[in-house]
Amino acid sequence: EEIQRETAYPDGKVEKVLKNGCQLIFFPNGTRKKVGSDGKSVTITFFNGDVKQVMPDQTVIYYYADAKTTHTTYSDGLEVLQFSNGQIEKHYPDGKKEITFPDQTIKNLFTDGQEESIFPDGTIVRVLRDGSKTIEFNNGQRELHTPQFKRREYPDGTVKTVYMNGQQETKYISGRVRVKDKDGNIIMDTKL
Repeated sequence: EEIQRETAYPDGKVEKVLKNGCQLIFFPNGTRKKVGSDGKSVTITFFNGDVKQVMPDQTVIYYYADAKTTHTTYSDGLEVLQFSNGQIEKHYPDGKKEITFPDQTIKNLFTDGQEESIFPDGTIVRVLRDGSKTIEFNNGQRELHTPQFKRREYPDGTVKTVYMNGQQETKYISGRVRVKDKDGNIIMDTKL
């Protein structure tokens, strides 16, 4: 690329304007700045290896060399972080966050404090603001965890509840109810 004009400044900065309209600026500390011929595309390569790119649509891509992490900020406010281990985080303008882990587990953090995790096997875990948790397994079973009990619901309609004191209660679709104490001894069974 042919140089149209070159200027050296007293502070050590050197500016080159190319015939194609690009502008190159070299700083004494090793940082380089390139402004595209459109005047909107800017790439800054810092002395520490970091690279900042500003695209014509005002998207900003910042690469952190030491951490091997890319942080992209879009003009609509969406921020995407890509880590060297394969983890990807999306930070939405409304405050919601979506994290995709290297094993492809996806975790959503909502602005109201709720969380949702979707695991590769199809299991979904939802945590409400009050700390209660719902787990939906890929086999159709469902669990609810609260400070008072843990309850598992089976696809056939059976519901098993384990209370914090260790007592267990199983309700079958037939209407049968079986209750066991914390040691597993049956204290009630309404066999029909």
